[in-house]
Amino acid sequence: MQSRPRRNQKSWEKCDDFCVVSCWVWCMEILESFVTLWVVIDPIGTVPVFIAVTAGMTAAARRSTAITAALVSAGILLFFLVIGQVLIDALGIGLLSFQVAGGIVLFLFALTMIFGDPKQETDLQAADPDAHRPKRERPSPAVFPLAVPSLASPGAMLAIVMLTDNNTMSVADQAVTAVVMLSVLLVALVFMFLADPIIRVIGNSGAAIVSRVMGMLLASVAADAVITAIIEIMGSGVS
Repeated sequence: MQSRPRRNQKSWEKCDDFCVVSCWVWCMEILESFVTLWVVIDPIGTVPVFIAVTAGMTAAARRSTAITAALVSAGILLFFLVIGQVLIDALGIGLLSFQVAGGIVLFLFALTMIFGDPKQETDLQAADPDAHRPKRERPSPAVFPLAVPSLASPGAMLAIVMLTDNNTMSVADQAVTAVVMLSVLLVALVFMFLADPIIRVIGNSGAAIVSRVMGMLLASVAADAVITAIIEIMGSGVS
């Protein structure tokens, strides 16, 4: 008795291999987005800022400040996710040109993380001009400096636009990136709730070390974005 053809089995094997590869590539893209957003949002670096600006507050007020900061920063970054690409297209800026410029800016941002002052010092210095104003006239610490520029930093705004380009990312891909961004902000919120224990464990020096390591990762991601865009420009001649 002759054996039946095994074409169907081979087709299923090829389909399984394709699904595995596609799933792997998808997971790597999500991981890259998570690492990029983690670095530019920097939940750990926000902890010392949160402790400094909420000193003297009650526990309930600190929780309210943390929640407000997370919600405001999420709203700002979602705005850039939705509107950022529209603004770029309206200005007639090519995707690859924006990728090169964005990569350079993120690289410079990474250098400030590596060689500059710790995040808590720079963000608190930015808030100093309001120190002489009456307390009721000062901006809420949940908005400034916690939401901006600590969580929704210029680097985070730029990164979210680069990661959700309409020309290369589908709506589903952009939705996944939005979920990744919100998950990073959720982690930042949890860190703010646990600010005192975290600082007792790692200290301000530990937070500065983590920030510098994250800066190295961001510099690598930014350099890769610039190199990839330049290679595409040289190959296609389109910016």
